[in-house]
Formats: sequence, structure tokens, C-alpha cells
Amino acid sequence: MEDHQPPDGWTLQQIRDVSGDARAEVLSPDRAVVYYDADDEALHPTLILGFGVLCIVKVSDDDYWYMGSLNDDGSVICWSIYGDLHEALRGL
Repeated sequence: MEDHQPPDGWTLQQIRDVSGDARAEVLSPDRAVVYYDADDEALHPTLILGFGVLCIVKVSDDDYWYMGSLNDDGSVICWSIYGDLHEALRGL
């Protein structure tokens, strides 16, 4: 099993504290991820944080964090965008 790391400047415990979710974990970014909009835009994640069925996705080519849900097949569908990780964690 690969050891995926939290984002720079964050520990997993800090992520759990800010989100209020002790289940927080770093997931493999090797999965299909789309942003649900008119085009169902495919995203290319560099980091995914899992919180049960919810997750927060970081994409390499922008500074935003996407919130979505983890599907049974491991794919992710995102529906909202946050300007930074702290804001996204508080949005859970």
C-alpha cells in the first residue's frame, strides 16, 4: 500500500481537528474525478482527502479545492469549489 501524505504544511491530525472528522485520511489520487457542471469536467487530482463518503480534491493546475462524494466504484463526483483547504474543511 502506498503512503500518501497530507498537503504541505498540514498534518493529518490538523486536518481532523479543523474538519471535526476523526475519519480523515489521505486517499490515492489514482481514480476518476469529475466536477459536476454542464460539461462534467474531468479533473486530474494530485491529492484526495477522504472523510467517509465525502472527500476534498486538490487539482494540480489550480489553487482550488473541490468537495465531492466518493462513489462505490472509487470514483469521485465534485459539486463545489473552495478557495483554500481550511475553508473546504470547514465546509464539511
